[in-house]
Amino acid sequence: MAGNSGKQGQSVTGRALALLGAFDITHPRLTLSELARRADLPLATTHRLAGELAAWRALDRDDDGYYRIGLRLWEAGLLAPVSSRLREIALPFMQDLYEVTRENIHLAVRDGFDALYVEKLSGHRSVPIISRIGTRLPMHSTGVGKALLANAEEAFIQAYCERPLPRFTRYTIAERGRLLRELRNTVARGYAQTNEEMTLGSCSVAVPVPSERGAPSISLGIVVHSLRADLPKLAPTLHSAADAIARRLTETADDPAPGFLHDLPPLSARAP
Repeated sequence: MAGNSGKQGQSVTGRALALLGAFDITHPRLTLSELARRADLPLATTHRLAGELAAWRALDRDDDGYYRIGLRLWEAGLLAPVSSRLREIALPFMQDLYEVTRENIHLAVRDGFDALYVEKLSGHRSVPIISRIGTRLPMHSTGVGKALLANAEEAFIQAYCERPLPRFTRYTIAERGRLLRELRNTVARGYAQTNEEMTLGSCSVAVPVPSERGAPSISLGIVVHSLRADLPKLAPTLHSAADAIARRLTETADDPAPGFLHDLPPLSARAP
C-alpha cells in the first residue's frame, strides 16, 4: 500500500480499522512505519491511533517496538459465531477424525473467494503444512476450498475461474478449463482432493458439510503426507463426520443462542 497521505474523507473508525487490517498471517508483527504504509495512513496519524488501540489492548507493542494484535481483540474474536458455536459443535467430530487418522484435520468456511480456516487439529505424525487457524487460502489449491468451490453457485464458480489463479507449486491447477473439469469431477465423486497443489509433499481430501439451505459454506478436510496418501479411502470417514456436524447444526438451528446459522451463507447437501 504505497503512500502515506491516507484516504481523503476516511473516518476515525475507518482509519483504526485500516490499522487492524494491516496485519495478516504473513505480517503478524509490524513496525510503526510498516503499519502506516500498509494502512495507507500518515505516520503521525498511525502513531496516535496505534497508541489508543494499544491502550485499549487491541494492539500490543513489544520491547523491540513492533506492534501485533492484542489480547482484547482475541477475546472479542472468540465471540464471533464462527469462532464459538461452529467450532464448539465441530471439534468433537474433528477429534474423532484425528484419533482415527493422526493427520491434519481442517474446518473451513467460505469467505469471499477464500477458504477461511476456523479450526485445525494436528500432531507429531502429521505432515507440516502452512495453514493455521485464521489463515485464508485460495479455494482452487486447497482441499477444503475446492470442496466449497465445486459445490458453489454456478455464477460464483464462473466469477472465481475468471480471476487470476495463483500457482503455488508446479502441480497447482491454475488453468481455467482444467479447473472447471476438476470441479465437475469433484461433484461427481462426492469429495475434493488435492495433490501437492498448495505444498509439496502433502495431499488432501475434503467434503462440504451438508444442509438444505443452498451452496455450502462449511467444509471438512484431512491433509496427509503424499507418500502415505490414500485419499478415496478417507472420504467415507470424512462424510460420516460432516453428516454428524450437519445434524448437530440442524438440532441447534432453533436455539437463539448460537445465531450463527442465520449469519452464514446458505449450505447445500453434498453430491451423491
